[in-house]
Amino acid sequence: MGYYCAVAIKRGLNPIAEIFFICICFCVALFLCFLSVQLGYADGRSVVFTDVTQGSGIKFKHYNGRSQRRHIVETMGAGAAFLDYDNDGFLDLYIVNGGSLEDKKSRVAYGNMLYRNNNGSGTFSDVTEKARVGDSHYGMGVAVGDYNNDGFVDIYVTNYGPNVLYQNQGDGSFADVTQKAKVGNSDWGTGCAFLDFDLDGDLDLYVVNYVEYRTSMKPCINLKTGVIEYCHPRTFRPAKDVLYQNNGDGTFTDVTRESGVYNTIPCRGLGIGIGDCDNNGYPDIYIANDTDRNCFYLNNEGVFEDIAFSSGTAFNKDGIPEGGMGVDIADYNKDGWLDIFVTNTETNTLYKSHGDGTFTDISDEASLGGVSASLVGFGTKFFDYDNDGELDIFVANGEVQEFIDPTTRKSTYPQRDQLYRSNGDGTYTEVSASSGKYFSKKYVGRGAAFGDYDNDGDIDLLVFNCNQSVTLLRNDGGNANNWLSVKLVGVQSNRDGIGARIRVTTEGEVRVAEVQSAASYLSANDLRVIFGLGRKKVVDEIEVLWPGGNKQTLTNIKANQLIEITEKI
Repeated sequence: MGYYCAVAIKRGLNPIAEIFFICICFCVALFLCFLSVQLGYADGRSVVFTDVTQGSGIKFKHYNGRSQRRHIVETMGAGAAFLDYDNDGFLDLYIVNGGSLEDKKSRVAYGNMLYRNNNGSGTFSDVTEKARVGDSHYGMGVAVGDYNNDGFVDIYVTNYGPNVLYQNQGDGSFADVTQKAKVGNSDWGTGCAFLDFDLDGDLDLYVVNYVEYRTSMKPCINLKTGVIEYCHPRTFRPAKDVLYQNNGDGTFTDVTRESGVYNTIPCRGLGIGIGDCDNNGYPDIYIANDTDRNCFYLNNEGVFEDIAFSSGTAFNKDGIPEGGMGVDIADYNKDGWLDIFVTNTETNTLYKSHGDGTFTDISDEASLGGVSASLVGFGTKFFDYDNDGELDIFVANGEVQEFIDPTTRKSTYPQRDQLYRSNGDGTYTEVSASSGKYFSKKYVGRGAAFGDYDNDGDIDLLVFNCNQSVTLLRNDGGNANNWLSVKLVGVQSNRDGIGARIRVTTEGEVRVAEVQSAASYLSANDLRVIFGLGRKKVVDEIEVLWPGGNKQTLTNIKANQLIEITEKI
C-alpha cells in the first residue's frame, strides 16, 4: 500500500489531491491493521516485550559476592522457575540467589525468593518466609515437578555445595526433605531436571555438575596485566553428573553407573535438555558442556547410551568443542523429530535431526551462527512468541570476564539479548531491535524462564542477570494471533505429565511438543504447553501420548482457551 501511494505522489498530483490521496492511504492502512487483528493475525514485528519489573512487586537482585580473589563461581549467575505452587491457575516465580563465598554468615541476607502471583493482576508478593524456601546456600539452578504425585509441585535447587529438595506441603509452605530423599549432592550442581526415565509413573531427577573447585585454590593471574581474573574452566577437573531414580516412597537412589549416564571422563556440565529424540517413547538427555564435548544420552527402555559422537552433536560442524551454556530441545521445523539448540561462549549451534539418530549443525544455514559470534549465550528456548505457529528463539547474553574497552572505556561485561523470529522455512531473522526498548539495553544475562504468567495466551519471560536485578518481560501483542494452552494431569503417568508428547493437527498441519521440566540455562518453565495457531480458530485434533504409552484424542477444540486434559486409564 505504501509503495502505491508513493508512486502516485511521485507522478505529480496537485497539492490538494496529494493530501486527499494520503488521507485515503492512511485510512486504508488503519482498516487493514484493524482487520488483521480481528482475524486473529499479527505480524511478529508488532509484538513487543515490555519491561514491567518495576511495577510487578519483584524486587530481586542477584548477589554474586564478587571478591578480589575472583572465584569462578561468582561469574556463573543462576536461574529461575515459573511454577504454580498453590494451584490457583496463575504462575508464580522462584528465583535463585548467590551469596558470599568468603563470608558464609552473609548468605542469609541473600537467600532464594518465592513470589506469589496475585491472581493475574500483574503483580507478585514475596512469600519466601511463609513458604520456607529461602535457601541461603550459594545457589545455581532450579527444577520443578511433582515428584511424589500428590498434586502439588515441588522444587529442587542446585548449589555450589549441598543441593536442596523442597516438598510442597499443599498449604502454601514447603518442607526441606533433602536428607530424607537422599538427593543432597554436595558437588557444584548446575543444571537439573525432573524426568520419568524408566516410565514407572514417578519423576526421577538428573543433576548436572560443573567442576571440582575450592575457594582455597590459588587465584589466576593475567600474565599480561598482572591482575587477578576469573580462571578458565579447564583450570579445574570436571565433576561427575548424578541420576537419581525415584523409589516411589519419597526417597531416591543414585543409579548413575548402572543407568549408563556415567562417563569415565566427565565433562564440565551446565545446561540440560530433555526430549524423546528418537521417538521410542522414552526421554533422552542432552547436556551442554563448557569447553568439553557435549553429551547426548539416548534412552533405550531405561538404559542410556551416549551417542554424542555418532549423532554429530558432540561438537560443532568444525569438530570443535564449544563453551556450552544453555540448551533446548524442540521440533522447530515441524517434521516430527526433535532438534537441539545450544548457546555457547562462541557461536550458538542448531542441530537439525534427520530422524535416523544423526544430526547436522545448520547454524549458519539457519542464520543463527555468525550473528552470535561477538556475544556469549546463556538462557534460551524455542517458543512461539507471536503465536503464528512457528517456533522462535530467545537468547540471554552476557560476558564471563569483565574487561574495559580501551576505546570506549566502557565495560564489555553486559551484552544485549536477542530475539529470533522464524521465517517458516527453516531460517531465522533477528528482530531484537523492533521488539521493545528492553533489547536496546545491556545486561549480564544468565538464566531465562518462560511462561504465560498473566494467562493471556502468549509467553512472557523472566530474565536472570548476574549481580543485577532480574527483568520481567510481558509479551504485548502475541495473543493477537489465536492460541491454545494445554495442561496435562497424569493419573497412571506422573502427575505433571512431564515427558508426554502432544500432537496438534490444524487444517492438515501437524505439530508436536513435549511437556518438559527444564530447558534454557539453570531454569525451569511453564509446565503448560502453548500452541500458536495464527488465523486458525479451531484445532481439529489433539493427541496426547502419555509416558508409558497411553493415547488420548480430543477433536474440534476451539482456540483461545486453556484446556486441562486428565489421563484416562
